[in-house]
Formats: sequence, C-alpha cells, structure tokens
Amino acid sequence: MALKYRCLVLDHDDTVVNSTATVHYPCFVEYMAKYQPQVRLTLEEYFRYNFDPGVIPMFTEICGITTREMEDEERYWKEYVKRHVPRAYPGFREILEAQRREGGIIAVVSHSFSENILRDYKANDLPAPDLVYGWEYPSAQRKPSPWPLEQIMARTGFGPEELLVVDDLKPGYDMARAAGVPFAAAGWANDIPEIEDFMRRNCSRYFKTVESLRDFLFRPEEMEKKEPDRT
Repeated sequence: MALKYRCLVLDHDDTVVNSTATVHYPCFVEYMAKYQPQVRLTLEEYFRYNFDPGVIPMFTEICGITTREMEDEERYWKEYVKRHVPRAYPGFREILEAQRREGGIIAVVSHSFSENILRDYKANDLPAPDLVYGWEYPSAQRKPSPWPLEQIMARTGFGPEELLVVDDLKPGYDMARAAGVPFAAAGWANDIPEIEDFMRRNCSRYFKTVESLRDFLFRPEEMEKKEPDRT
C-alpha cells in the first residue's frame, strides 16, 4: 500500500490524546481557584479561547494573567501534568502502526512539553514518534510559526506535499498554511459549533471521528473517489 503522506505531523492534545477535558482544564480550574479566584471559564469557553486567540492570549488577554503569573502557572501546570496521564483516542494506535508499518514518519508538533508527549505515547502503548517539537522551544518557534514544519522538511528531505498536519486548533491550521503543507482538521475532541464551522469552511479536510481519518489515510484510492472529501 502506497502511503498518501510520508510524514504525519500530529498535534498531541485533543488529537492523539483526550487531554483538555481530563487534564488541562481541571488543572486550570484548580490553579485559578487557588491563585486567581476571580477568573472562571467553562470547559466550552476554555476550548474556544484555546482555539482562537490561542493559549497565551487566553491567559494574558482573556484571563488578565501577568507575565510573572504565567511563569507560576506554567510551573503548576508542569507538576500537575506529571501526575495525570491522558488516554489516547481509540483507533489512534492503529493509525500510527499502519503509518510506521508502511515506512512512514511520525512527527509531533504540540503545545505540550516533549517529555510529556513521549510519556503519553509510552503509557498508551503507541509507536514512539520520530520527531517532536514541543512547548520547550522558544515562543517564536512554536506553532503557529511554520518553523517546526520547516525543520521537519529539512531533516527528512520531504516536500510540503508529502506531509499532512492533523490538528484540532487554529494555530495548527495557521502553521500548516504558512508552510504550504496539507492540513486535516481533527474534530473528535468537542462539539463546539464555532470551531467546527471554521474548520469545515477553511480546511480542505475535516474528520469528525478517528475512524474517518484512518479510512482516508489507508483505504484504497478507488474507495476515496466514490466519497466526498469532507467527513
């Protein structure tokens, strides 16, 4: 079977693992209750603001957190994440195994730390990624910057058309667009209409389930031609 994309560039949170609802948002609520009790966001609001304007503007502009307070929150978050491991979405192991079996590359570009990403892959018995670009990189080198994709292409020798970015949030979409790399929206983490509407309008491919992404990546070409592009 010929791979459609020689390199899958995967987001981590809410794409491979179910982490916002089970780890990051509970951490946010716990921290704010202790140190910023005036700040209250619902899970839906947290999803929306992470989508746009993004995690840093969410804290600084929406929540009013100062740079010093952000450093404290990040330390709190790091310790919380060490004690809480999210579960991978059912079916993702099969996608990663098929990509690796066919000789493909697995890369991760995420706003989580690389050490936590690798731990989550191991804890969920997933094939380890070949390349990881996480939160530990300088802010100018994190998505939505195209820098991670440029590095992946430089290290692998692949062209933009040989990569596929799979992400649930706008920063991943912006990163892929800036680098000229195909993008697939992961829509299985939430059912927020504004997010789904943006992704369906702007992304060439939208997948509501992990299974539909798997079928797109690995089903025969003749089957794909019989079905619409968007799922």
